[in-house]
Amino acid sequence: MTRRNPNAEERFAEVVLPEIEVMMRVALSITGSTNDAEDVVQETMLRAFRAIDRFDGRHPRAWLLTILRNVHVNSVRRRRPDLLRHADGNELSTMPSVSSAESVVMDRTFDAVVEIAYNSLPDDLREVVSLVDVQGMTYAQAAAIMETPVGTVMSRLHRARARIRAKLSEAGVSRSREKR
Repeated sequence: MTRRNPNAEERFAEVVLPEIEVMMRVALSITGSTNDAEDVVQETMLRAFRAIDRFDGRHPRAWLLTILRNVHVNSVRRRRPDLLRHADGNELSTMPSVSSAESVVMDRTFDAVVEIAYNSLPDDLREVVSLVDVQGMTYAQAAAIMETPVGTVMSRLHRARARIRAKLSEAGVSRSREKR
């Protein structure tokens, strides 16, 4: 068993605890669920505590958000089959298409298709959409969290948006249509 540095608890309190609110906001925006966000933050804090002796002290927020991202990605991988079903057990992909409906129905259909398209993206593309389009981060902030160059963030975002647009086009749904 590894001996823990006696100052580990102090370092944890100094480095991690001030970032809990930020971690919770990011986790909530990534997961969309308070319960899931709390689970992700709790696991992040556990992993951070275990690794606090190895942390160099630079950029604690980026370090914690990287851990948080990895925790979230791992949790999504573990429950991916569940994400393809509605709460009633029906497959999301069996959603009926609507060609000419009232604006309320069109909005719901649009949102449902966007959600399906978003959930079908590979993890790296879904993550960049979440960080930039959902959370409103800059490319540089997303690049720091993802530990990739800004150009990679931009190209992944372009590919992700193109895939979502293609799904919208396949479903015959578009925001650019005039509401009737």
